[in-house]
Amino acid sequence: MRSRAWRLAFLASLYIGFEGCGHARAVGAAAAAPPAPPAPPAEIDVTLFLIGDAGGPAPPDSEPVLLALRAAAAAVPHAVIVFLGDNVYPDGIPDSAAPNRATAERTLTQELHVLESSGARGFFVPGNHDWASMGPGGWDAIRRQERFVGARGDAHVTFLPGGGCPGPAVVDVGHVVRLVALDTQWWLQEGPKPAGRTSSCPTRSEGDVIDSVRAAVHTAGTRAVVVVGHHPPASGGAHGGHFGWRDHVFPLRNLKSWLWIPLPLIGSAYPIARAEGISSQDISSRAYARMRVALDSAFAGARPLIYAGGHDHTLQVIAGTSTRYVLVSGSGTFGHSDRVAALDSTRFARDASGFMRVEFLRDGRARLGVLIVDRAGNAAEEFGLWLN
Repeated sequence: MRSRAWRLAFLASLYIGFEGCGHARAVGAAAAAPPAPPAPPAEIDVTLFLIGDAGGPAPPDSEPVLLALRAAAAAVPHAVIVFLGDNVYPDGIPDSAAPNRATAERTLTQELHVLESSGARGFFVPGNHDWASMGPGGWDAIRRQERFVGARGDAHVTFLPGGGCPGPAVVDVGHVVRLVALDTQWWLQEGPKPAGRTSSCPTRSEGDVIDSVRAAVHTAGTRAVVVVGHHPPASGGAHGGHFGWRDHVFPLRNLKSWLWIPLPLIGSAYPIARAEGISSQDISSRAYARMRVALDSAFAGARPLIYAGGHDHTLQVIAGTSTRYVLVSGSGTFGHSDRVAALDSTRFARDASGFMRVEFLRDGRARLGVLIVDRAGNAAEEFGLWLN
């Protein structure tokens, strides 16, 4: 028994060491690089804002990130905001009789208010927490959220894809952008979902989804294709298998941020299991890998400019393979950010609250800005890049 304990201790120490010394490195600020010149305002066709995991509860009109987003969107014409999933924490919209129903409605109403007050066009994409935190009642929860959004009666606000369907839902925005919206949780959901012969969705199987995605990207013509879905294909965050020493020593903080109870050795079981794919929500899992490979095949021969997701509570700009860029914008709730590491393909990574802005010019060029938000709701661009 003693030799086994020493062996576990040795493996855990090696694992922690590799996390600190491997190819991935912790990033706290933008890499030193000359700032990208600003986009000429008169030449902008569409300004796209990308924000994920914005569903943390907060008193009305007080969430700093949403305040900053509202101001930024109101300041530009032709603004489009995409909420990249996990729009309502922790379990989406519960049944009307549930005691937490009012809190969930208030959370989603805050996001809707951003659209109403800024005048921006808006799209909501589902995340795993919107599917009742991956529970068996997820399909019902996601349809409740869609109905709540639709009940506002605003034609400029849409929940995509609808009905718990996997998508893709395709929307051409302005003259130069094509949005391809996916419900990536549909691939990972183990409970009831619309699939097979009884499904009323346009796509009833994984093969149908991929055929439709392929058609959407191949028929875009000169439009820049932006694929939006909650789960990103690459990440230097926890869902990508990157954990720091605090995760090994204080694992209970993953349940409650204030649980600083040291559990060395035993605590390493959690991040090691996550890195080995025990959760379908992690990139290393078999179900997630199947989804990534399938989408890669759909993008072959017509790479989208952007795949934008949330899921990890970080801000990351990653040079993609099947897409030109992977944008992880999952820090839409102030203070709800996690450790992030830089992959070999990372252009920028921060564990800070904020969102991303992509300005699409009429000539087809696109400029990305990563905006960091402070507690007072002020946003400042920390990283800028011309994407093409």
